[in-house]
Amino acid sequence: MATAEINGIPIRYEDSGGDGPAIIFSHGFMMDHTMFDAQVARFGSDFRCIAWDERGFGDTPAPDHFTYWDSADDAAGLLDHLGIDQAVWVGMSQGGFLSLRGALAHPDKVKAIVLIDSDSAVDPPEVLEGYGGMLAAATGDDDEAFEAVMQGVAGMILGTEELAAEWIPKWRERRGTSPLDITGQTLLSRDDVTDRLGEITCPVLVIHGTDDMSISIEHGRAVAAALPDSRGIVEVEGAAHAPNMSHPDIVNDALAAFLADL
Repeated sequence: MATAEINGIPIRYEDSGGDGPAIIFSHGFMMDHTMFDAQVARFGSDFRCIAWDERGFGDTPAPDHFTYWDSADDAAGLLDHLGIDQAVWVGMSQGGFLSLRGALAHPDKVKAIVLIDSDSAVDPPEVLEGYGGMLAAATGDDDEAFEAVMQGVAGMILGTEELAAEWIPKWRERRGTSPLDITGQTLLSRDDVTDRLGEITCPVLVIHGTDDMSISIEHGRAVAAALPDSRGIVEVEGAAHAPNMSHPDIVNDALAAFLADL
């Protein structure tokens, strides 16, 4: 991996290189750039694929509180650092949060967006309260509570035992080093940009798992319906919150068709 100093943060990223059109992949909460390995493997030879670790995840630190607007600035700054004028922004969950904000704050940097199980709205108070409890358990000293939360998170995000077996050890290894107190506050305190979706004029494709328990598919449908240049929604039957991992062929085919149509 390489490192770029962006907005005072050492951002870690991988760059497939090449002269093809650029795609920047932004991961979800608790994840890192490797969640897009299947997409980079598919598109890395024909496109310049940038997969990065956002603040507080993977190998990128988060020394202080930040917002998803800051993360959008990080993505735009990383593109500038790499000499990329414009890219397709592919974002899963919180990666989609920052991609929408990127289109609002840096429209010239965003050629198109692919939202994977993401949303423009905020969670209702009872859901935020539940997530707050999970974060408290994940950052506490109770090993049993930590393991229970990780199992629950794996079920919500990944949806398969195979992926859970791969990612739970990663989360266990990062325990105490990943600043979930900071990144969790970013997640829980994010603002609602639903009333600004009409300002996003670039093409947008929505991909959403039908069995997503974190962000229901109704939210994906609502976002797709509200965008001026929506290219519709691809509903991935039986997928949880990360269909690009659990159903990579379906997601890759949808992404390929979208890219070809730009």
